[in-house]
Amino acid sequence: MAKNTLSFVCQNCGAAYNRWQGKCESCGEWNTLAEEDTSGSVPVSIRSKRKGRTFALESLAGKSPDAPRFSSGMAELDRVTGGGFVRGSVLLVGGDPGIGKSTLLTQATSLMARAGHRIVYISGEEAIAQVRLRAERLGLSDAPVQLAAETSVEDIVSTLSEGAVPRLIVIDSIQTMWTDTVESAPGTVTQVRASAQALIRFAKKTGAAIILVGHVTKDGQIAGPRVVEHMVDAVLSFEGEGSQQFRILRAVKNRFGPTDEIGVFEMTGLGLREVTNPSELFLSERDLGTPGTAVFAGIEGTRPVLVELQALVAPTSLGTPRRAVVGWDPSRLSMVLAVLEAHCGVKLSGHDVYLNVAGGLRIHEPAADLAAAAALVSSLVNAQLPTDAVYFGEISLSGVVRPVAQTPARLKEAAKLGFQRAMLPESARGETGGDAGLSLNAVNSLTTLVAEIAARGSRRGESNAPAEKNATPARFRRGEG
Repeated sequence: MAKNTLSFVCQNCGAAYNRWQGKCESCGEWNTLAEEDTSGSVPVSIRSKRKGRTFALESLAGKSPDAPRFSSGMAELDRVTGGGFVRGSVLLVGGDPGIGKSTLLTQATSLMARAGHRIVYISGEEAIAQVRLRAERLGLSDAPVQLAAETSVEDIVSTLSEGAVPRLIVIDSIQTMWTDTVESAPGTVTQVRASAQALIRFAKKTGAAIILVGHVTKDGQIAGPRVVEHMVDAVLSFEGEGSQQFRILRAVKNRFGPTDEIGVFEMTGLGLREVTNPSELFLSERDLGTPGTAVFAGIEGTRPVLVELQALVAPTSLGTPRRAVVGWDPSRLSMVLAVLEAHCGVKLSGHDVYLNVAGGLRIHEPAADLAAAAALVSSLVNAQLPTDAVYFGEISLSGVVRPVAQTPARLKEAAKLGFQRAMLPESARGETGGDAGLSLNAVNSLTTLVAEIAARGSRRGESNAPAEKNATPARFRRGEG
């Protein structure tokens, strides 16, 4: 009889300890240690007698066939996965509760089932009747998707091994699965790791693609041990704001495709609708002629995306001004504010600063620095930016505007949507100027842009003050702005 091995396992990171303690030393979280039985069901004396088998070794040189893929029927989902699902691959999909993970997978499995593939949808959280109600609401009740409500991994593997191998299997969710090999409760780190390992082994053996749905923690990370993210072939994050109808599917990890692609969807009454032109959607309700708004020409993967940055700079009565940002890195906002104050003379220590990325999109690239700076200065001096101009460029700590990648794609997307001008780094002027049909305004230093915007407007309630080109406005140097 195997001796039970009890240890305290952190439910956030999976670190194990011999005794209970309030704080996990690995991840720093409090009250996350739970007692679990980490011994296997097979006695150690039996496991130690097993002899290893020999296997063939191959050379590094040689040709390997491309991984066979099959389409999901949704172009945006195929874009994120790298062209479709790979046979024998395992994908982990995470997202906030109610964001639309089950809706997305129901639509994808229904389209694939209608194409003649054997698709199995196993729900550990909902009954079969609940899944049918969702499919009926989406108008997909006629799709030949095979349903089951089961949580035992052994029963699932035994059932799926009979008959033809399914093309795609959806497990919703991995936190509800449990296996007999461990004695911990479902949802614990040990159970999640063991269940995922059994399902991955089945996928590699049979060639069936498996999608694991994962819960997320309060900080947006997928719940359970991080080792599961290393075990799977791809990790997809389904993002979106509750007040916005846009949903972003982003690849965090992908062994068979790029990791910087995004898929854009719009939540409607009939489910998720694919958005083929995200730029037009994000700019559909743009505030024309309002100070503090600038259009940023960004890149998400291989797709150019135009989005509006909104800034509000207002006097504060607090000792410490507020700095609030939605959809962008707060550290980059602090850096841009520091450069504006140190090199451009823009005194913002007595103002509250708010920055928002319209549409619920989250921007990660530093090319948004120039657009953010333009929106901030525009709001401060109450000056309207050109409505037919886009901005992109990285700002260095010395105030110099540095070049960014994929300038031709940004300009082409801006020209397609009717923009006439582009504010871009000086070194990027000759990349594709005339080809895109845009008038290129090169910006070498952030001081140049600040002086140009200040010459158009005045601070709230003040008359316009003249400013020389390539010079810092006098009121900024005096600390009035």
